[in-house]
Amino acid sequence: MRKYDGTYIFVGLAKDDNVDALLDKAQSEITRLNGVVVNTEVLGKRTFARPMNKKESGVYARIRFEMDPAKVNALRDRYLIMEDMFRVQLQVVDERREATLAEQAVKFKAREEARQAAAEAAAEAAEENDYDDAVESDSDDYAADEV
Repeated sequence: MRKYDGTYIFVGLAKDDNVDALLDKAQSEITRLNGVVVNTEVLGKRTFARPMNKKESGVYARIRFEMDPAKVNALRDRYLIMEDMFRVQLQVVDERREATLAEQAVKFKAREEARQAAAEAAAEAAEENDYDDAVESDSDDYAADEV
């Protein structure tokens, strides 16, 4: 089984309830063909760059799923006869790219934590210097009063 990302565009929807119902239909087609839905994400309503079939905008959604590669064409055919779906794009997930992106995210997070720790240490050092300077200036004032 391979992982796929399906990007779906639904048009002519008035409420979010309709989006959920249409996503359930899309997911049921995946499970009907023995696929497994990994996650679902509604990307929101977006305006098209140019009108398509007299439609100005649509609600975008992404479904990540696992399925046997031999059944993907059957899934596409099922989506073509469903009138509710305006556009569907299915892409194979590149596992190496996903692993590289996850590794880069971990490195980025470690760098950000190190920067934040360094900034906090610098702030504490500056605070101590300000305190030491204040103590020295108070003692200088006290010494000047005695003379």
